[in-house]
Amino acid sequence: MTLWMTEPAPPNPDPRRRRLFWRATHRGTHENDILLGGFVARHIDTLTEDQLDALEEIIERPDADLGDWLTGRKPIPHGFDSPLLQSIRAFALDPANR
Repeated sequence: MTLWMTEPAPPNPDPRRRRLFWRATHRGTHENDILLGGFVARHIDTLTEDQLDALEEIIERPDADLGDWLTGRKPIPHGFDSPLLQSIRAFALDPANR
């Protein structure tokens, strides 16, 4: 099942997860809304607290950098590379997720 960005995320009573979902799907650039938001929409309910912390750090990155990293236009710099960001990038690059 494909979850399009026009569909709401499944209801979740956790305010932190709702806030992160909203921030991931309202980035400011449509490309990042789809790439990051698509991953978050699919996985937000299963992320651990540590992964939520990592997601908060990822969301703070500028759109231009994040877009370049997620599309593979630029490598993820050492200081920003994390298992979660690698997972988001793999999700974004997988044609099955489009």
